[in-house]
Amino acid sequence: MALKTTKIFVLDTNVILHDSACLYQFKEHDVVLPITVLEELDNFKKGNETLNFHARHFLKDIDKISGDSIFNGGLPIGKNKGNLIIRLDEKFHPDLRAHFDAAKPDHKILNCTYCLAKEIPNREVTLVSKDVNLRMKAKAVRLIAEDYTTDHVKDISTIYKGYRFEENVSKDVITKLCHDPKGIPAKSFKSRTRLNPNEFVVARNKDASAVGFVDPEDMMIKHITKTSASGIKPRNVEQMFALHALLNENIRLMTISGKAGTGKTLLALAAALEQRDNYKQIFLARPIVALSNKDLGYLPGSVDEKINPYMQPLYDNLGVIKDRSMDTSERKGKKFQKTLDEEKLVIAPLAYIRGRSLVDTYFIVDEAQNLTPHEVKTIVTRAGENTKMVFAGDIFQIDHPYLDIYSNGLSHLIDKMQGQKLYTHIFLEKGERSELAELASDLL
Repeated sequence: MALKTTKIFVLDTNVILHDSACLYQFKEHDVVLPITVLEELDNFKKGNETLNFHARHFLKDIDKISGDSIFNGGLPIGKNKGNLIIRLDEKFHPDLRAHFDAAKPDHKILNCTYCLAKEIPNREVTLVSKDVNLRMKAKAVRLIAEDYTTDHVKDISTIYKGYRFEENVSKDVITKLCHDPKGIPAKSFKSRTRLNPNEFVVARNKDASAVGFVDPEDMMIKHITKTSASGIKPRNVEQMFALHALLNENIRLMTISGKAGTGKTLLALAAALEQRDNYKQIFLARPIVALSNKDLGYLPGSVDEKINPYMQPLYDNLGVIKDRSMDTSERKGKKFQKTLDEEKLVIAPLAYIRGRSLVDTYFIVDEAQNLTPHEVKTIVTRAGENTKMVFAGDIFQIDHPYLDIYSNGLSHLIDKMQGQKLYTHIFLEKGERSELAELASDLL
């Protein structure tokens, strides 16, 4: 029986900046690190962003692996792991010289992979990069190139919605759901799949319907009714579910996904303001994905002038709620204004909360699809006592250059947290911004 030959994986810099623990994800296979990658990581060592953390953490791991040894053919990464090999720059291969600029870091990594594949034809050499363009270049010269998929959601088509529709439910079951405060057991329905804690259910037949949610304490389905928050009323059943969960103090972590105009941020902010007396502070944040991946420091103006364009959508939602509160009653309007004046509501870029301990806070993260899984983990693990976290976003509209529907932090969070008692998710499907906005979203 022939021995199984291990593979060789060449890492691009963006893989390390996405996940500093990537070195340990390749099982028994060898990992090659081009010296160009170390040079690029050197540019990310200083700073307080997630990218800087990943760069520092990875370099420390390499230092631990090497210790006092010298890289001479590679060093073992760990038990049942392959070797880590640092590969120095070498002369550009003649096959690539006519087609690529040898001075570009990406092309140096490509050349490293190509030379390695030529030197060791009996082993499979794979370039691992989150840069689609570099992967295409590698494939153009007949190299194997893959995305880093360790934290990918496997099947986006089956991602959790947070609710379900039960059809042809008997009249007796619907009546009991509406009137029995103890609720009804999940076995009342014919559904074969298990209901999750805090999952919502629409039970209906041709004559009647009722809505409920799964109480995580006894896993009974309890009836719910439509409610409003800060003058904002749900316009469809999905928004009704979302608002119920946003107002439920027992749910400490919530995700809301849906296309533009479905009301994700508006509902989250309205619910937070409705419960402002229960929290010390309401914090509304969003990640900043700057134009052409330039840091904010490259943009003209003061800090506020740089940030305001990114924060404007949040202020727009706040303006809608403010108008509704003023219209509802003068007392509510004054209370709303007092919240703003006392800075109990804070709107800021997500980077500004790094390192903070979030205690007694209603924390909303908008555009969460532009976060990496590691960034989401970092944020959630900062939650202290009496803190509720809401992540909202559209997993199909991603601005981050190295994330997609499978690898972004919002998809990862939905996939991993499904079934937990402190968590729920709602997918908002129907746009409610306007008839024109819904038409454009569907057709254009």
